[in-house]
Amino acid sequence: MNTVRILAVDDHEMTTLGYKYILEDSEFSGFNVKVEIAKSFEKGKIKIETSKRAIPYDIILLDIQLFSPESKDQRTGIDLGIIARAEVPDSKVVFMSSYSDNFRINNIFKTVNPDGYMVKSEIDEMSLKAMVETISNNSPYYTASALSAIRRRMSSDIIIDEQDQKILYHLSQGIHTRDIAPLIGSANTTVEARKRQLKALFHVKNGNDLALINEAKNRGFL
Repeated sequence: MNTVRILAVDDHEMTTLGYKYILEDSEFSGFNVKVEIAKSFEKGKIKIETSKRAIPYDIILLDIQLFSPESKDQRTGIDLGIIARAEVPDSKVVFMSSYSDNFRINNIFKTVNPDGYMVKSEIDEMSLKAMVETISNNSPYYTASALSAIRRRMSSDIIIDEQDQKILYHLSQGIHTRDIAPLIGSANTTVEARKRQLKALFHVKNGNDLALINEAKNRGFL
């Protein structure tokens, strides 16, 4: 019987152990599953690079946040996904994250173009098994929140650049306009000008920032 080899990377070891016990104990048609775990960015990177010289993993499961918020190390599962794409392009990459906001999900698809995305609050035994079966058949797999974010963005006829996207995101986080400029490497006047353009683009020219944020959310940009 064929074996589907999976690497699960998450800084919470109990999470990866949960994936391991559930998947290795599940019954699949025509194959079984072997799950290896890594609880840090470095350990995940080593396992991915080592697999390149041996047998690449069939599926790599990545959490986004691999360090505590207090850590000075800002490397994320997205960075690890980029490494995986370069080192083992035949391995399928699936993100398993608590983040369900459109901004992060769509940014990940633009940066890594993963084969799947599962929001942790929507993960259970059945969805884990369905993910492995679907990915093994060379089809993408998304939980409901991730699929909704993708569809909402695809249905919009509005196109904005990366700087505009960052401005919208920071505004949605409650950051004042004057504090956004240094975060995106622009002048205050540039941020203000871009905000005016965004309000016109989203047809909220006479509205406040909250109206802009709400409209951006409705159209799948946040």
